[in-house]
Amino acid sequence: MTKRGNVKKIVAALAAAGFVVGGAVLVPSAQAAPSQPKPAPNQVNYDPAPIAWGTCASPGLARRGAECGFLEVPLDYAKPAGTKIKLAVSRIKAKVTPDKYQGIMVTNPGGPGGSGLTLSVLGEFVPNGAGQAYDWIGFDPRGVGSSVPSLACDGSYFSYNRPFYVPVSKQLEKTWLDRSKGYAAACDKAGGELLDHVKTTDTVNDVDVLRKALGQDKLNYYGFSYGTYLGQVYATLYPDRVRRMVLDGNVDARKVWYQANLDQDVAFDRNIKVYFDWIAKNDSVYHLGTKGRDVEALFYREQAKFLKKPAGGVIGPDEWTDIFLQAGYYVFGWEDVANAFSAWIHDGDWQGLKDLYDASNGQGPGSDNSFAMYLATQCTDVQWPTQWSRWQVDNWLTFLRAPFETWGNAWFNAPCLTWGAKAGKPVPVDGSKAPPILLIGETLDAATPYEGSLELRSRFPKSVLIEGVNGTTHSGSLNGVVCTDDKIADYLATGALPARKPGRHSDAQCDPVPQPNPAAAAKQRAAVAGGDITRADLQKLIIGARG
Repeated sequence: MTKRGNVKKIVAALAAAGFVVGGAVLVPSAQAAPSQPKPAPNQVNYDPAPIAWGTCASPGLARRGAECGFLEVPLDYAKPAGTKIKLAVSRIKAKVTPDKYQGIMVTNPGGPGGSGLTLSVLGEFVPNGAGQAYDWIGFDPRGVGSSVPSLACDGSYFSYNRPFYVPVSKQLEKTWLDRSKGYAAACDKAGGELLDHVKTTDTVNDVDVLRKALGQDKLNYYGFSYGTYLGQVYATLYPDRVRRMVLDGNVDARKVWYQANLDQDVAFDRNIKVYFDWIAKNDSVYHLGTKGRDVEALFYREQAKFLKKPAGGVIGPDEWTDIFLQAGYYVFGWEDVANAFSAWIHDGDWQGLKDLYDASNGQGPGSDNSFAMYLATQCTDVQWPTQWSRWQVDNWLTFLRAPFETWGNAWFNAPCLTWGAKAGKPVPVDGSKAPPILLIGETLDAATPYEGSLELRSRFPKSVLIEGVNGTTHSGSLNGVVCTDDKIADYLATGALPARKPGRHSDAQCDPVPQPNPAAAAKQRAAVAGGDITRADLQKLIIGARG
């Protein structure tokens, strides 16, 4: 039977089963000339100009005495004397005497496409003052945020009440294929030559040039989500340039990027059920059902209604899914989503739903930057399937197991089907020459399933893995779990790691980031000072463009 025939059979089965539901302000300051270490193998021999540090536009960074500037790098490392681009960089300097200084700590929040300029504040969240011995470096990768140029293709792409994700008709399928093709074409026009030079390997070279510009023979690195893959490739290509490295929420290098997204679909479907169970556990607060399966059924009934009548005329079935998706990523904000759900069901109040959607899905010129750069990197790191029939079969089969997010995720990535820039080949990740590094992952992480942490541990024979047992939070370290955060602090302070154990499993087990207590969460929110950069703000950065 042909693949297309399989799809028709699946659609028929679905219908029978009832699945068819319904930046930087600069004041130049003096900068010492960087040292000129011997180029490592695979390193482009490019000597960057010193960064002219000045004040930061971000109030949260400025309040902390951070410095901001731009690093100039080649657009094309094969032509280092050619066109240059600028990367926005921030630095919060170490607060120790020179004899206790431990070097630079480069950070990345993930995405790809996540803005990391404000991530330099991360050091203050490391327990016991262990972060104070480092210069914490945040940066916007090429094409992202305040870097120049910054890619944006269509700021209206995430407008309200979009066509239903699940292509239950040929017309819906064609509509989404046309939308995806149109977005890819818009990026091709907007990005031009940039699109050929935004692979992970390009950003790896940028990180090494940043190290060089900061006058360091080696760097320390803290990466979340996609940032773990960036770290994996850096440590593969430049193992002698790595001093210490923390990777949280680990990408499985075997599956970049098509299969990784299919695996996410199954994991998010599991996690949304965990969330519905939590809502049911707190029925005295939300009154949405005393059993998780009842809350889940209510979710899908409302989604079906939105096909005919969007909430407030703006929240259709797709927006409804996207609002709940964040609950599959992490436990932060669970109560906000549940409150909006409850307000809609009991009072017909849709404003809370709209506020949650708007918080994660900007609209207007430039608002699609993180999405555009997510695609620009993932679509060119590796060749995605070029035949739509392959996508059809794989996503319908996955949908049968995991209806919550499968088709939303498929269309999120579908511009890769017709992306204009040529794809490359992933670097074979090999940590055999890397120093001891620290890996972190929660057992039920959906964005980067836990098997990826186990695989990474096997490829880095000196690494140690901390498991947040049975937790669903993605990249949640330095959020107050003492067992995990103290081990991070010990590693950053002294290089000490828990003992590595034989076998394919974690080396240390800790509690996960805890599920929230609705009453306590309200008090905590009231205590947060407005206008500052909080750990919750950083978590939003880490989610980036779907992690």
